[in-house]
This record gives sequence, C-alpha cells and structure tokens, in this order.
Amino acid sequence: MEGKVFIFDTTLRDGEQVPGCQLTTSEKIVIAKELELLGVDIIEAGFPISSPGDFESVVQISKAVSNPTICALTRAVDKDIDAAVQALQYAKHKRIHTGIGSSDFHIKYKFNSTREQIIERAIAATKYAKKFVEDIEFYCEDAGRADNVFLAQMVEAVIAAGATVVNIPDTNGYCLPEEYGAKIKYLVDNVKNIHKAIISVHCHNDLGLATANSLAGVVNGARQIECTINGIGERAGNTSLEEVVMAMKTHKELNLYTSIDTKRIYPLSRKVSSMMRMPVQPNKAVVGKNAFAHSSGIHQDGMIKNKQNYEIMEPEDVGAGKSSIILTARSGRAALNYRLELLGYHISKEELEEKYEAFLKIADAKKDNVNDKDLHALMGQGSSDRGIFLEDMEVICGYKKTPKAKVTLRVNGKTASTESEGNGPVDAAIKCVDKIVKPNVVLEEFLVQTITEGSNDFGKVHMTVRTGEQTNHGFSANTDIVVASVEAYLDALNKLY
Repeated sequence: MEGKVFIFDTTLRDGEQVPGCQLTTSEKIVIAKELELLGVDIIEAGFPISSPGDFESVVQISKAVSNPTICALTRAVDKDIDAAVQALQYAKHKRIHTGIGSSDFHIKYKFNSTREQIIERAIAATKYAKKFVEDIEFYCEDAGRADNVFLAQMVEAVIAAGATVVNIPDTNGYCLPEEYGAKIKYLVDNVKNIHKAIISVHCHNDLGLATANSLAGVVNGARQIECTINGIGERAGNTSLEEVVMAMKTHKELNLYTSIDTKRIYPLSRKVSSMMRMPVQPNKAVVGKNAFAHSSGIHQDGMIKNKQNYEIMEPEDVGAGKSSIILTARSGRAALNYRLELLGYHISKEELEEKYEAFLKIADAKKDNVNDKDLHALMGQGSSDRGIFLEDMEVICGYKKTPKAKVTLRVNGKTASTESEGNGPVDAAIKCVDKIVKPNVVLEEFLVQTITEGSNDFGKVHMTVRTGEQTNHGFSANTDIVVASVEAYLDALNKLY
C-alpha cells in the first residue's frame, strides 16, 4: 500500500474551538500561510455556516494560499453545504467536509433517528455536495463508538454517493489503539469500494491516546491524519501534528512518510502558542521547552558521550535549536565539566572534585538552574555584579495615555538608565532594556500564565529569545506582570550572553 500519509490540519477550525483562543481573520491568514510553508496537504479553514467571521475566514484563506486544499466543514444539511460552496469559491483546490453521527448513541440521543434514516441523510448530503465540488470528505461522527458492521455500511454508501475521503473520527477520544486500529482494518477488509476513497483518522485526546490511535489507524490502512499544531482542540485536544509526523519520520520501518518540512515545526508551534494564547506545556513531546533538555546526571553523561543515548531525534530536525545540558542539583561531574569547558575553564580531575562539591551547595541553595554567571563565580572569575540586573523601573500608562517606562539596569557592575515609549507598559520597558543592552536578539515568544486566582494574581512569564540558531528561555514570577516580564527578558539575555 502506498506509504504517503496526507496531513489534514484543523488548527484553524477544530483547534480554534478552545475557549479564549479565537483568532481574527488576519491572524488566521498568517497561520494558514505558515501551514502552507510547513507542507500540510489540507487546511480546514472553518465552519462557514457557523458565523460571518468563520465564513469570511474561509474566503480570505482561500485567496491567501495556493498549494494546500482548502476545506470547509458542514453538517449534512443543504444550507450548510451552500454556505461552504460560496465560501470556497476562490480556493484553488477545494473540499467540502460534511457528515453525520454514526454511533447508536448519537443516532438515538442526538438525532432521534434510525440507522436507515441516517444513511439516507448521509447519501443525500454527499450527493448534494458533489454537485458543486469534486473533492468530498464525509465524517462518520463518533465512529469510535459505532458498531463496525453498520459503520462499514455507511462508509460504503457515501463512497458510492461520491465521497473521495471518509473520516473515521474517535470524536470522544474513547478508543484504545488496538481497538481503533482494528476498526480501520475492518473497514479496509469489508468495504467493497474502499479503494475509491482515502480513509482519514480524526482522534481526540480525552484519554491521552490521540497520537497512538492515529498511528494505529495509518498502520492499518488509513492514509490521512487530521491533527492540529500543539494538539490544541476542545476538551483535552486533538492529535498533535508534530507528534504523528515525527513518529512516522523516526520509525522508518513503518514505510510511511509525509510532505511536512519538519524544520518548520518548532517555530510554528511557538507562533500558534503565542497567537492563540495557549502556553505549550514544558514536557510536551517534540515542541516542549524540555523536549531536548537534560538535567539528570546519568542522562547528561550519556548525552555528552553520544546524543543518541537519550535522544531519538535531532532538535535541529524540528527547528528547535540545540540540545541543552541544564545544571541542577541532580547534575553530575561530567555535566559540570562540560559546561565549564564551554566557558573556557579546563581543570584537572582533582580540581573538578573540589568544584563539584561547591557546585552542589550552590545548586541546593538556588533550588533552580545553575547558570553561567554562577559558574564564573564558582571559578573565582565572577562576582554578584556579573550579568544584567534590574535596579529600578517606573511605568506610566492609562486610558488614552501613551505608555512610558524608565528602567535602570546594572550591567556588569555599571548602572545605566533610559526611558522609552511603547504600545503597552511591557513593550515600553523591554525597549528600555534594548536601548541599554543593545542585544542582537529576536523575541520569539512571550507567554503570561496565572498561578493563583483573583485580582492579586501571581503571574508567571516565559520568554524565548533567539540569536542566530541559538535560543534561550527566560522565566520570572511576580504580582506585577510588567516587572515579571522584564525580569524574564533579562533572565533569557543573561543565559544567552
């Protein structure tokens, strides 16, 4: 069986259903263009009948991108399909994605119908959509809980009616991988006209099995995966694009491949996270900030000897920069010596033993990562003045006022102050830092996360800065989010320089 797996990205439709993560049409166009560069085959641009905004987004995305197929979602309802046809009028390659429930639970409690009536509606919707668009995808909603014999009948019927792709969604994230894979295999083996359509998998992550189920699907004959950047989506999310793509790339024995330019994965992950205001959890597979970070002494020693001891893929392959050795109280002598040599310190085994004991005291006292400033001090070459520190800050902002900031920094023991305006208090303060330090960096990510509840929220700020191919993360937490933002920026700059 042909090994190409089509990547159907639904970040802008299913992913955008997360409360608080809605995008404007212009923002959707930015992401759609990035998805085109990434190499996705299909972009599900929206649900046109649902709102004027969704309709307009499908129209504008259709105009903005050329290579991917643009897909619009509908119910098995004529007016939905009419709206999709109109919204897709400018698409170079267009697809209508229509469907209806396939599980007995949905048939009875959602549609108050019968199996026979549901199949009739499925056939009618497919035929109606086929009058306007050649490429028709039909979704059998809640297929994960559907009876396989009935599901096969539905699939066969919609293919006969003109469906070119049939989506088998595990809508509630219910299935186990073996069960879901067997369901796809049953369809491959029992639907007479299955060779006339592509089987698609659309798995939700309610039990944390979306990636496993999607892979089980393609191993058993599906050739399209529906997924989102960072696995975003309502409830526990959707299948993560980055996870399934890298799983297939890493496991070459599967003989499955995609058209994804994997080096664009990490930058797009960060862009989506920032634009949709959804932080990526640090331990997220492939794109989390800890995905290629090592702090355990045993792991660090193995990494220094050969990266493949503890990394099954290269961070450069997903555009994530380089692996990092993070020094903590759990780090060993090999990691300490490795970092010291990077800083230009070459010491004997005896001296390393002495410095290691002092290092552990620093690490225990900090209860945080030991940075280069700490290592310079450890070697007697640094002082508490080495680095960039926030001495003082004043911010003026308010309704109809131009935000202004005055920042005083101590840079390697010398004090400097400056003032700046910005489009907000954080922007003004960061511009002050840039005036003083003049860092040659790009601020790639700025995420704010609340830790407590209420108006006296304790906020945590995460910033990522890049210079060339090197990236560094900065963190801070404070009840004053402007202070936390500046401190996080300085933390990143200190790690970088």
